[in-house]
This record gives sequence, structure tokens and C-alpha cells, in this order.
Amino acid sequence: MKKMGANELREAYLSFFESKDHLRLESFPLVPKNDKSLLLINAGMAPLKPYFTGLQEPPRKRITTCQKCIRTGDIENVGKTSRHGTFFEMLGNFSFGDYFKEEIIPWAWEFITQTLDIPKDKLYVTIYLEDDEAFDIWTSKTDVDPSRIFRLGKDDNFWEIGVGPCGPCTEIHFDRGNGEKVNTVEEFLAAADDDRIVEFWNLVFTQFDKDEEGNYNKLANPNIDTGMGLERIATIMQGVNNIFEIDTVRSILNKVCEVTNSKYDEDKNKDTSIRIITDHVKSVTMLISDGVLPSNEGRGYVLRRLLRRAARHGRLLGAKDIFLIDIVDTVIENYGPAYPQLVEKKDYIKKIILLEEQRFNETIDSGMEILKSYIDEMEAKNEKTLLGEKAFKLYDTFGFPLELTLEILEEKNLLVDLEGFNKAMEHQRVSAREARGESTYMGSDEKPINKIDASIETEFNGYKTLELEAKAVVLADDSEFRNSILAGEKGYLVTELTPFYAEMGGQVGDKGSIFNDKFTGIVYDTKKNVGGKTIHYIKVNEGELSLNDKLTLKVDARRRNDICKNHTATHMLHEALRETLGEHVSQSGSYVDSERLRFDFTHFQGLTKEEIEKVEAIVNEKIMEVFEVNTNLMTIEEAKESGAMALFDDKYGNEVRVVSIGQFSKELCGGTHVRNSGEIGLFKILSEAGVAAGVRRIEALTGFNALKFVEDKNNLLRETASILKCNEKDITAKISTLSHELKEKEKEVQELKAKLASGAEEDILKAVKDINGVSVIAYGLSEVDGNALRDLADKIRNKISLGVVVLGSTHGDKVNFVAMATKNSIEKGIHCGKIIKEVATVAGGGGGGRPDMAQAGGKDPAKLTEAIDKVYQVVENLVK
Repeated sequence: MKKMGANELREAYLSFFESKDHLRLESFPLVPKNDKSLLLINAGMAPLKPYFTGLQEPPRKRITTCQKCIRTGDIENVGKTSRHGTFFEMLGNFSFGDYFKEEIIPWAWEFITQTLDIPKDKLYVTIYLEDDEAFDIWTSKTDVDPSRIFRLGKDDNFWEIGVGPCGPCTEIHFDRGNGEKVNTVEEFLAAADDDRIVEFWNLVFTQFDKDEEGNYNKLANPNIDTGMGLERIATIMQGVNNIFEIDTVRSILNKVCEVTNSKYDEDKNKDTSIRIITDHVKSVTMLISDGVLPSNEGRGYVLRRLLRRAARHGRLLGAKDIFLIDIVDTVIENYGPAYPQLVEKKDYIKKIILLEEQRFNETIDSGMEILKSYIDEMEAKNEKTLLGEKAFKLYDTFGFPLELTLEILEEKNLLVDLEGFNKAMEHQRVSAREARGESTYMGSDEKPINKIDASIETEFNGYKTLELEAKAVVLADDSEFRNSILAGEKGYLVTELTPFYAEMGGQVGDKGSIFNDKFTGIVYDTKKNVGGKTIHYIKVNEGELSLNDKLTLKVDARRRNDICKNHTATHMLHEALRETLGEHVSQSGSYVDSERLRFDFTHFQGLTKEEIEKVEAIVNEKIMEVFEVNTNLMTIEEAKESGAMALFDDKYGNEVRVVSIGQFSKELCGGTHVRNSGEIGLFKILSEAGVAAGVRRIEALTGFNALKFVEDKNNLLRETASILKCNEKDITAKISTLSHELKEKEKEVQELKAKLASGAEEDILKAVKDINGVSVIAYGLSEVDGNALRDLADKIRNKISLGVVVLGSTHGDKVNFVAMATKNSIEKGIHCGKIIKEVATVAGGGGGGRPDMAQAGGKDPAKLTEAIDKVYQVVENLVK
């Protein structure tokens, strides 16, 4: 048996199936396209679903891939077992109505026994109980020992998910034992349960279509879908016991040990932490390279959770400082040859991880403070179990790991309500699933427009013309395909040709009109369905549109022109940002309509006023130079060689469209653009802000919209000058003078209020009450600010020998509270922090402080009297 590295194995597999006339495709991004059923790609066949369902034509009937995958369902087992990991690679070969069992079974055997040279006496095969055809092929077209083939039931050897395509499968297993053969199904299953025999390749024969009644209908064109875990086969080929010991992963694990000053294989708990960090850093590196950013929901939450879990286990190993980015280089060294975007995005990946780890370190500290307050409450109430909702709030809102909460509470002999925690977690999962939408095989709704046959194509002629004639080839509504759409009805239209651009690449879909001598109507949107078909969203105003009718399609020209201006401007903005901020800037997303443009880009801090002005000036300068905008079709290799920029997480076909704006900008783009930069007229930035860690957003206007914005600002300037009774150029100086005068007046007012408050000293002292030998003064005032209130409380405290003063005052739409106590009253049980907390709660606020001094705020001025009255009750409880 050959000893092969993981990278060598990947190449051997893909090359083998290329030799069998398969098209090798690069791994699809981890973020699914047009598939709401998945948060992240979790299997080799997942990105190929449109080809299996016939919604899209595959580029070739035979395809092979090594697909990046993320699974987090068993995250709690990662590091504890030999085979669980969040990131893994799935080797696969696929047939879309081409070859079937007779080809794949002999090929699989050839690859295993000849290419990999695995001994035949170490292999077993399982097939579906009723699949005689597979048994016959195995025994007639390979030299496998028939006694090594076992028939298993549906749970083991039949692949199906609800309704839809399904079928039997055959699995190939490796025996890690000492060579003693298993002879019965029972012995085989027992050996598999003990991890002596491990499955490493699953060949799925998709030959049925299961309907709602449970019938298995034969597919006219059965498919092949195989999956072999690269890490699993690597453990076999390298003779190691778990996925963390294969060459690529072990080198990352060694780096983890180095940066955390830990030793592997000495302490079980430390080994778990080392493996978790190894797996999670690999996963987050891959996720960020595919455009995922940390957030509190969806994919971003998965990323954040993995990052923080890795950082947490670093702390358990003794790492005090930032350390995760030190491991990223090793991940990229091992995986960069297969996934070049890792190398291209290395600095960006490291910056995102650095920012998130820094944020987590801050979070851990704030989480500790919150947990400490929870513990204080529990001890005060003599409670032994922390509410599950509070533990989940720590986990979900503050990123505080549950295991850390459990550990800290355990040290104090306290518990966590795990049932309540799990209920809160499940509620969040349900909410996340509902937010993604209903799940189906394609992850889309079941509207007819998503079931249009793959053979129907629409040619887009909208680059050359905004009006043409075409035939209606599909009509539908939300329930069914239609033969006609009547006046007043909305529906969906597919034509052979169209000038309407379908929403894509951040550019909104076109609007316009449709008509012939029988009807008139409008197109109010244009989008692609899940199969990539151009769908016109229409409403018939008069008459009747029928299937196969010839009709005229006419795009709203003014709206399209405005969209073109904004789209070309995004390309120019991209280049201007790179010139101003650096080459690390790349597009993270965009939105272009007829009103404005929005451009998201990678950068790690807010732009200065000078940087924004420079970017805007560059774009306007290039507009004034009136560059020609040219488009050229070329191969992806030619495009890259020409220097064209592309979104790193997008997939492109064999031929791409390159948009050049003079010598200034060159990008891959399928959108519509102006003929020359001068048509844009004017470019004006409205705002710049952060939208995620390491991602900024600029919103801007072009053309007449930008001109109107400037005119509105000029009008505002004139009106302001008129109100201030000065020239426009003197507005700033005038406002500065008025602001200074206003501050002086406010100061005078506050001084007067302070004097009035001091004058109330005598009334306040009369409010004293004796509670078990402690003088208690509680008094409410009106419109006294915080500083004056503190000064007054201090004066009152100095006039009592043993006691506490609590003052409250309304101030605008808020309430301020302050409590001060003499030192000797603390021995009696007085604690200002506890008093003020309960008092402020009455007025919808909160706060705290030391035993001798505390302050707080409230949101409900109407509750001031009630809050002040509460003081006596709280003090009575403290000095019993």
C-alpha cells in the first residue's frame, strides 16, 4: 500500500477521473448559491443539486471535484473523537444521466487497488439488501472476493432525503485490524462499531424519484453521486489512527503546540484543546477566504463561534495573548497549493482573525463581570442554579462559552440550568431556520418558475438593444403554468430573447413594458430563478397575453441609463479605493439601482475625511477624462493575465466578460455600463461606515441624482445663512460664536440651579428618619444636574453623624440618583450600591457603586417620588 500525503491523494483522485473523461471543477465556495436549505456547503454533491434535478445543464455529463465542506452538527465532539472535524474535503465523481453502476464500480475498484494499491484482503464492500444488480457487477467486473460483500438494509445502504431523487448505494470499507477476516453480517457490523472496519467511499446510485405517496419511480436518466472523505482515506494511506495525525493536519497541530507552548499526547484534556484549535483555525481560514465574516447570525455566527471556541481553548492551554493568527500561515502552507485564494487573501484572513480574537479577549473580560454579578445575585438569594436564559444570554450575546460558565460556577459549588439553556438554544436554531426560508431539495420554494426545464434558454441581447421582439415560451403564476395571463393579473414570463437584464452581481433587474396588438403590460422586475433562467415579473394591463405569442419587450431607457452610470461608477470607485488605501482593498458586495450605488469593500478602519475627499476626487477626475468603456470576451486565464479583477468567491464559466474603463480599471463583470466615463457626469459620496469586522461601505450618487444632492446642499446653505443673518462664507464663524454664547448661558443656568438646590438644604434635612439608629434622608428635586446633585448630597452627609443620604432629581426626560453614607453607618449594614440599584430600578434604570457612595440613572421621571419612597424600605432591610 502506497503511503501518500493528503495533497498527493487529492491530485491522484482528480487525475484518475479526468482520465475517465470527467471535467475537473474547482471546489465551489463554502457559501451556497441559490440554496436556502443550506447554511454552508456540507457535501460534495450539494453545489451540484441543480444538475441532478435538471434545473441547469451541467458543463459536462461527467464531473469530478474535491469540495470544501463545513459541518457543525457534531461540534461538541470535535477534538474528543478520532474522526469528527468541522472542515473536511470531499472527493467526488458525478454522472448526470451518463454512466451508471457498470462503469463506476469497476473504476472504484481500479482506483483503490491499483492507483492507491490498497491490499484486497483489507477491503470489504456493502450493498443495499435488494440490489442484485450491484452484486452482479461487483462479482463479474471486479476480482473482489464475494464473501467480502455484505448486504445491508435501508438505514445503511440507501440514500434518500424526504421526497425526490434517491437510490441504493454501495460502500467500500477498510479493515484496520490484524488481518482476521469477518465472515458474517453480524461480525462485520460489530467490527464497524468498534472502528476496526471503517467506511471511506460511498457510491450512490440515484435511480429513483420518491413521490409524496412513498412510491419509488424509476428515473429515465439515473445519476451517479460518490463521496470519499479526503481526511478519511488519508488516515488509511498514512497508517495513522485519526484525522489529526495525517500530514497536513498534523503540521497545523504541531504549530498549535508551538504557539501555546503545549505538548501533544501527554494530557487527555490538553489534547482535546489542541485538536479543537487545530480544526477550528483551519475552518475559519477557509470560511473567511470564501467571504464569510464574523457576525451574530447565520454563517457569520458559525465563524464567530469557531473562532471564539478556538481562542477559549487557547486560554485553557495557558495562552494569554493573541495567538490564532500565528497558526494561519501553517494552514495556508498546507492548503494553499489546492486553494490559491488562501494565498491571495492571506493578509486579509489574518486581519479578520486578529480583530475577532481581540474582540473576544475584551468580551471574555466583560462576560466575567456579568457572570460575577449573576453569582452575587444568586448568593444574595441563596440560589444554587443559574437560570438557563442567563447562561444562554452570556453565550449568545456576549460570546461567553457555556463550558467556561460551568467551570466557574463549579468552583463555587453552583450549577447551570442546562435544560433551560438548551431550550433557548433550540429556539434560536428554529428562528435561524425560519429566517433562511422553507427548505426543499433545491432550497427554494416550489413555485412553477423554479421548475422550468433546463433545455429552455433565454438569450440576453440587452447589451446591444433596449427593444426587441420575442416569443413567449413560458407563462406562470405562483400556483401553476398558464396558457395565458389576463388583464389585471400578475404572472411570470420567459421568452426566447430579452433586452431585460436580470438582477445579478449587485445590479437590480430592468423594468419596462411589453405589448402586441392583443395586450399591453409592464415588466416590474427581472430576476433569475434557481436554475439560472431569466424570469420577467409582469402585469397585464389590457387584453390577454398567450403562450407562444410574439410580443415586443421594451426596457425603461432612462432607468437603465441611470443604473449604468452607477454600475460603471462602482468599478471606478473600487480602483480609486485601491489607489488611496492600498492593494488589500477588494469588493465584498455591491448594490446598484437607478437612484444610488452601494459598495462594500475590505478595509480595517474608517476612512478619514481626507481619504474620502481623495477617493471622490479621483473618480470625478477620471469621469472628466472621458475614458471609453470597452467590453471583451476572453477565457478566465486570459482575463487574469490581462490584470482583470474578480470577486474571489465567485464561480466563472469558460468565457468571461471583461469591462475596461480606459487604462484605469479592468474587472470581470456581466452587468451593463455606460459607453464612456463622461456619461456619469458627477460622482458624490454620501456616506462611509463599517458594516462588519474588516468591511466598510460607501454609498454614493451619480449624474442628475448627484447634481440634485449638491443643489439641495446649496439651498440648505442659503437658508441657514438667511436665518443666521450672515454671508454663506461666515456661517461657521457665526455658529461657533453662538455656540460659545449658548454654553455660557447654560453654565449660568446650572449655577443658579445649584444655588437653588443649596437653598433647599434646610428642607432636605427636615426629611430625616431614624431607622434602627441610622439617620436616613431621602429627597426628590427637580431639574438639578448630576454634578450639583452630588455636591448637595455631600454637604447633607457632612451634617449628619451616622446615616445615609439618597437624593434624586429629574433632568429633562431622565432621572439622576445619588447615595452617600457616613463611614460608621456601613458597620450597621448600609451599602449605597445596593440601595441605589433597587431605587433606580423603580424609575426604569440601574446603577451601583461602593458602600459609601453610589449613583444611578433612570428613564421614567414620573416615578421619582415612588423611587425615593423606596429608600426607607431598602434601608430597613439592610439594618435589621
